[in-house]
Amino acid sequence: MRLLLVEDEWDLAAMVARGLRRSGYAVDLAEDGEEALVMFDVNAYDLVILDLNLPKLDGMEVLREIRRRNDSAKVLILSARSRIEERVLGLDSGACDYMVKPFDFIELEARVRALIRRDFIQKDSILRCGALALDMAAGKVEVGDCALGLTRKEFAILEYLMQNCGAVISAERLIEHVWDGEADPFSNSLKYHIYCLKKKLDQAGAAARIENIRGRGYLIRGDEEEETAPQADGNCAGRGDLG
Repeated sequence: MRLLLVEDEWDLAAMVARGLRRSGYAVDLAEDGEEALVMFDVNAYDLVILDLNLPKLDGMEVLREIRRRNDSAKVLILSARSRIEERVLGLDSGACDYMVKPFDFIELEARVRALIRRDFIQKDSILRCGALALDMAAGKVEVGDCALGLTRKEFAILEYLMQNCGAVISAERLIEHVWDGEADPFSNSLKYHIYCLKKKLDQAGAAARIENIRGRGYLIRGDEEEETAPQADGNCAGRGDLG
């Protein structure tokens, strides 16, 4: 998932971005309102985290402009403006959620997860493809009783493919949602991570498989006749949380 964090307090922005990246998100930073709108036009973001006290263009103006350009964009306001009237104005102007500074990062992360999955067909935090289950909240992937040990990038790729299960996702779209703006689109990083994912799914006995559709991209396809996953006997490709 790719996020745009709009925050002019650089120390706070760096702290929030670092925490979100550790959770597997790709994060781009904008320091003022005008830069935020330029980046919003250029890139596809799953969520915008927006401060209101911004230089050049106030955050409320940024919000209204984002809503004018994209009525389905997800925006979380993160602001020191704490009066109830200001919070109501933010929500009435198109924000999906509003958090007041100071805040607890754990709560911010939970709200980010909730907003990102709000419009998905599957409403809970667990995505399923046959016996393959990905828990977005816990950051875990299992095939039956077998837990897969994935890197953060592998998890993010698998999450996005499973959110679009059965649909072909181009390499460009995957890179756009999983990496930040500094990613090299011509590197072999995506191919390498896809290769590792396929190998781990195969070792875990998952009938769900990632396919490379030549010239179009990748898709994950479930199987109605999912094989029984290996039990906890040491045959799993990996265990535990994200590596």
